[in-house]
Amino acid sequence: MNGEEYSIEYFKENEYIRKNCEKCGSHFWTRDKDRTTCGDAPCETYSFIGKPIFKERNADEVRESFLSFFEKHSHTRMKRYPVVARWRDDIYLNIASIADFQPFVTSGKVPPPANPLVISQPCIRLEDLESIGKTGRHLTAFEMMGHHAFNKRGGAEIYWKNETVKYCDEFLRQLGVDVDSVTYKEAPWVGGGNAGPCLEVITGGLELATLVFMDLKLSPSPQGEISIKGQQYEKMDTYIVDTGYGLERFVWASKGTPTVYDAIFPVVIKELVNAAGIVHPLETHPEIIIRYASLSGAMRRGERAKRLDISSEFIKNTLEPIETIYAVADHTKCLAFMLADGIVPSNAKEGYLARLVLRRAFRMLNSLGIETPLEDIVLLQIKTLRKSFPELKNSVDRIVEIVSLEKRRYDETLLKGERIVKQLAKGYEGKGEEQKIPLDTLISLYDTHGLPPEFVKEVVSNQETGVGVDVPENFYSLVASMHSSEERKEVVEPFVESMEEKTKSIPATIKLYYEEPSAVEFEATVLDSFDDSVILDRTLFFPEGGGQPADTGFLTPKDDNRALKVVDVQEVEGVILHKIANAGLSKGAAVSGHINSRRRIAHARHHSATHIVVCAARKVLGSHIWQAGAQKGEKRARIDVTHFKRISDAERSEIERLANRMVMENEEIKASFEDRNEAEQKYGFGIYQGGVPPGEKLRIVRIAADEDVQACAGTHCSKTGEVGPIKILRTERIQDGIERIEYSAGEAAVEEMQAREELIRKSAAVLKVPPEMLPPTVERFFEEWKQLKKENERLRDEIAELRIGSLKQHARDISGVSVIAEVLPDADTKEMMKMASQLSDDNFLTILLGKREKRASVVSSVPAYLKDEITASELVKRVCEVLGGSGGGKAELAQGGGERVEMVEEARDEGVKYIEELLKKRGIKL
Repeated sequence: MNGEEYSIEYFKENEYIRKNCEKCGSHFWTRDKDRTTCGDAPCETYSFIGKPIFKERNADEVRESFLSFFEKHSHTRMKRYPVVARWRDDIYLNIASIADFQPFVTSGKVPPPANPLVISQPCIRLEDLESIGKTGRHLTAFEMMGHHAFNKRGGAEIYWKNETVKYCDEFLRQLGVDVDSVTYKEAPWVGGGNAGPCLEVITGGLELATLVFMDLKLSPSPQGEISIKGQQYEKMDTYIVDTGYGLERFVWASKGTPTVYDAIFPVVIKELVNAAGIVHPLETHPEIIIRYASLSGAMRRGERAKRLDISSEFIKNTLEPIETIYAVADHTKCLAFMLADGIVPSNAKEGYLARLVLRRAFRMLNSLGIETPLEDIVLLQIKTLRKSFPELKNSVDRIVEIVSLEKRRYDETLLKGERIVKQLAKGYEGKGEEQKIPLDTLISLYDTHGLPPEFVKEVVSNQETGVGVDVPENFYSLVASMHSSEERKEVVEPFVESMEEKTKSIPATIKLYYEEPSAVEFEATVLDSFDDSVILDRTLFFPEGGGQPADTGFLTPKDDNRALKVVDVQEVEGVILHKIANAGLSKGAAVSGHINSRRRIAHARHHSATHIVVCAARKVLGSHIWQAGAQKGEKRARIDVTHFKRISDAERSEIERLANRMVMENEEIKASFEDRNEAEQKYGFGIYQGGVPPGEKLRIVRIAADEDVQACAGTHCSKTGEVGPIKILRTERIQDGIERIEYSAGEAAVEEMQAREELIRKSAAVLKVPPEMLPPTVERFFEEWKQLKKENERLRDEIAELRIGSLKQHARDISGVSVIAEVLPDADTKEMMKMASQLSDDNFLTILLGKREKRASVVSSVPAYLKDEITASELVKRVCEVLGGSGGGKAELAQGGGERVEMVEEARDEGVKYIEELLKKRGIKL
């Protein structure tokens, strides 16, 4: 990047000199004429360990100093956004303060909520999981303090590079940092399709802040204006100040502790050290630890150990336990934010990432021998954070339940996993150099079965089979990166896709279904028509979208009485296309439209019912409930929500009761277009339950006194009372962490209730009891049935014993082997399996065939002394071929069958013939 990008007036005015680092070659700015290095690791070691850079401050004090400093400089203080990026459809977790304003604000499509602004944003990044605890500086959960200014080319500039550097210098000076020790290192920034000049702010060997001047975007042309890291970029219409000050690093620099963890988590670390029964090495080996920590930014662990002559035993017995404790402290803070902000652990999306952190923490606690439940440590984190983030305590009960439930699931996974790993390892035995479980298999075992690679390695090692397991150091970072963002896959209907080019020049359709929601007829003019699709200047027909099907109805030309049936409606970039079933319309024609009002009302009821049911579910199940999918129809609707366990019958009944109470209260349902920023600030990010619509304006649907508020484009009733009764038909778990609620509303709900009443009436009539007596009657019949079943099994056992005696009497001798080959009419497979096993124990080789009306079944058993000569599975396959079927099993016992019932005798004889061939061939004699 051109050096002119860093030619900043403030540097010139304040005697900064641009230099070239003699170690890494990077350019940097400094006031120190004698400085020869950029100050960054690994060019310099940490000089602040044991020698704080400025007066000690805790996290609350640093945060307030930063926010109030920029408030005094005309920045608006913003509240934090959630750590789960609900306003984004491309990433799951909030990774930086600028992510709060992507993509709509940074692209210029939506104005910023304030300009300039300042925020301290909790963030989560999982790409360096293996480094947590070991490097002394890496964190999964951290606060990025940022001040941002959003400029547009051609408009009034808020501020740019000069003011940004000036603010940074002044803030550091206010904290008490010696600004002569500060270097500003040039480091072009690239990310998310954008780029720009960047200055890394460094002192004492520690990078405290990053000042990014985002003004470039990827160029579609290979001859872009600017080349950075092999990519071509061009100027954006906007240019944005994107700064990131690391709150935890400032606290660390002010305390001079060996690691950032000691500075940020002293209370939690003390608790963990005591629970593990160890002593913090800072108490036993203070000099070594400080020297070791001072080198951590410049050298890897092995290099540090070699430089300081530290033994491998010291690393294993002294350093590794405290590093693991550091990692647990970090992970529990990460979990506190993840779970409090509504993430439900699962096997997909952000839930996958939460479970990844949970299971790492479980394993680390186990390795330390700490019996304290993980949820207790998470609660301790929440207690230490309560002053800055009081909202976390509102989720304590749910967090305790989720973490304890996840621990049980993890333990069950390991119990089942041992068998899976042992079976897998057998497939790699005897493969020489390839006798090693590959990385993709380890990832599959983790993703599919939840089995950590360390566990796989332990199980395989205990087998002593020679099979190897190499676990990459970055394994968890690798799987986290595979699940950290969502690949945008826009599913476009072929009908819509084919129309995109054709509709580019056509003005947006006026949406009368918003302006006149109760109307069923309208007048319009045909703007154009393609194939069987018609575009009108205005319409009442609602296009398919948001899980709501399209309206149907008729269009009638003014010049004749033809009724043209509208069978589908789609929207393409604001233009609404009406698919006509039986003819076309000419451009400019005047038409009248009539929608199917019964269908529209049913859809509106079910759409409003969806909002009501989600609202009720959040009240009953918790604030973590988040919509994961929805579908509305005429007769029923469904909503998929995130939840960590099955919805109980009692919870289902309570959701239904609360939903119907909202209906009976007949509250208003209001829909209006609102400014995006104002809506987010006013209602929170719960407005994106149904997805993230684009644009500066959002259509907001509000129920009652904002009991439920969502951004929604669907049609709705005007009052909750118009929805009619809501009947929840069923709930089910459709995937890990996702519950489906299916329901009907209005007339459809009445029909469902009537159908269920009829079912009860018919059931009562069959049993000849009143409906209210159904439960005790069914229970009595069920108990009687169980007793009869037991008696039936007892009698079957007696019959089997008698049959076994009879079968033994009919045994034939084949080359010295007692063989029983018989057809048993009406015998079932279970009964024959039991008999065959018993006969095998008595050294009989058996072929038993059961003959039922439409299918014949086969069971074979081979005594242990013959299993190397004859296998039951091969014998069954041979017999089943005659029956037109197949079978299989083990060498000693197998089963199968076929549909050629009339061939059972021939099948039996074929089995006997096969036995004779094998025994004769292998020379088995008395």
